[in-house]
Amino acid sequence: MDILERAVSVLMHDGTVIYPTETVYGLGADALSENAVLKVYEAKKRPLGQPVSIAVSDFDMLGAVAYVDGPAQEFIQAFLPGPVTVVLAAKRVLPAMLTGGTGLIGVRMPAQDLALRLIERFDSPITATSANLHGAQDQATPDECTVPRDLFIDGGRLSGTPSTVVDFVNRSVLRKGVQSEWIEEFFSRI
Repeated sequence: MDILERAVSVLMHDGTVIYPTETVYGLGADALSENAVLKVYEAKKRPLGQPVSIAVSDFDMLGAVAYVDGPAQEFIQAFLPGPVTVVLAAKRVLPAMLTGGTGLIGVRMPAQDLALRLIERFDSPITATSANLHGAQDQATPDECTVPRDLFIDGGRLSGTPSTVVDFVNRSVLRKGVQSEWIEEFFSRI
């Protein structure tokens, strides 16, 4: 059994997996399972009520979990897959705890082959929060990933620069990260 098969098995049983992205290590769990999502909050010691982002493998999966309007569609086509988290109105298929009561969900489509293959094989969104304790520095190396998990997928040293977070509901950049200059330029045109 290869590492992705093992990871899918863990996810199918409400377990947690640390996986590499093009930015930092993520803590993944079945984003459609309240039990699995709760394990992510517990592992990170993250307060309930604070949203947790999710990762998808393609545009169809993104459209199944969030509402995408015209400008958001244009943005997504231009910047995803990539180091960007897009905040959109969440669909009811997602557990409410993921949105922190906001009704909004941050969605990533990592530009990292292993992460995309994991999500594709699992055939469902997974959580995409960084693999660190709440409020701690983002994890760029395997040794820094100390949160509890059921499986670790080693991707070596990562860039360590977090994704840029773009709120498409309120048309703002919430966190500057990779590619933030191009993103701000895009927002100035819409």
